[in-house]
Amino acid sequence: MIIRRRLTVGVGILLATLTAGLGSALPASADETPTQASPKVELVLDVSGSMRTRDIDGQSRMSAAKQAFNEVLDAVPEQVQLGIRTLGADYPGDDRKVGCKDTKQLYPVGPLDRTEAKTAVATLAPTGWTPIGPALLGAADDLEGGDSTRRIVLISDGEDTCGPLDPCEVARDIAARGIHLVIDTLGLVPNAKIRQQLTCIAEATGGTYTAVQHTDELSGRVKQLVDRAAEPVVTPVATKGADSCTDAPELKPGLYTDREKFAEHRWYKVEVKPGQELRASVSVFADRAVNNDYGMLLRAVTTHGREIVRGSESGTGRTDAISSGLRYPKPEQDADEQTPETVCLQVSNSFSAPASVKTTPGMPLELTVDVVDAPDEAADVAAFGLGHGWWLLGLLTLTGLIVGLLFGWISRWRIAVWRTR
Repeated sequence: MIIRRRLTVGVGILLATLTAGLGSALPASADETPTQASPKVELVLDVSGSMRTRDIDGQSRMSAAKQAFNEVLDAVPEQVQLGIRTLGADYPGDDRKVGCKDTKQLYPVGPLDRTEAKTAVATLAPTGWTPIGPALLGAADDLEGGDSTRRIVLISDGEDTCGPLDPCEVARDIAARGIHLVIDTLGLVPNAKIRQQLTCIAEATGGTYTAVQHTDELSGRVKQLVDRAAEPVVTPVATKGADSCTDAPELKPGLYTDREKFAEHRWYKVEVKPGQELRASVSVFADRAVNNDYGMLLRAVTTHGREIVRGSESGTGRTDAISSGLRYPKPEQDADEQTPETVCLQVSNSFSAPASVKTTPGMPLELTVDVVDAPDEAADVAAFGLGHGWWLLGLLTLTGLIVGLLFGWISRWRIAVWRTR
């Protein structure tokens, strides 16, 4: 009986082993294949009364937009979920309150039915106001949910007519949500005020502004932006720095986004093991008008406040971004002392702005953290610890001393030769 049981168990184990081996040899089923979330794009079209103007290739702006949309819809990649939202398409009256609510989703964000989407676009006629701010808020809500890349493409021929809701401030608020939504803008009129507003909207979210005056330019640029959304990108992780290292969030290697107020300090923490090197870089984006003469600082310090290494950058005049970085190699330790070290990263800036500029929400910053094996070769500057400053100071002092001695000896020798002559 015992032998039979052992035999049965042995056969069972053998069958299980063979089954597992065959299972691993077979290709994974479609259900088991990891799939990447489909990117989402919403086209936001201005259908206000000014779109009747006939100044694009001999036709109205609305006709040019419809033609461009049809070409774009034919070229949308299969993996992209696309939607369409309008502003100023329904209310023709003079009531400001009603006109500034005139935005709706014409075609829902999802798998594209090209025929249905084209039919919806064909029904549009230039009608009313230009509520860009409310339309952007609506589009952001349309794209909510999931971890995919999200992009709004706004096509307009005029300024927002629904103040005091500033569309530039709306874009900053959308960016501050941390949902990694990019807004690209296209202007159909070469007007300085329009360009300034649409540029501000785009810059607030890391997007682009493009001026277009021909149908083929419009369709080509929108196609390019939709294709860009389909390209795989590293999605930053939203985080929130603290006022001190003690309360700072602990970051793993990766790409992070945050918001930093003018002249603020924000703290983050990273664990670094012996024999590893911490590499960090930060970029702060000036998404609004700022005063000249500014700077930023990225410091790595111990939990006791001793500075390990720093990186800084400064500038004057307008720039879209300012960046700095640092490297900190942690020396190897004995096998019994492989305790990780908590390194505190401090990000500071010295930006200021004119009194008319709103300082909230804070400016967007992007922080990259990487922890790699420390360099083994002494030829690597970081291995010497030159980032600490002391090695570099000592090296420069020694070099200056040697050069001074040589120069003094040569000078005395030349004077002695001159006297003998």
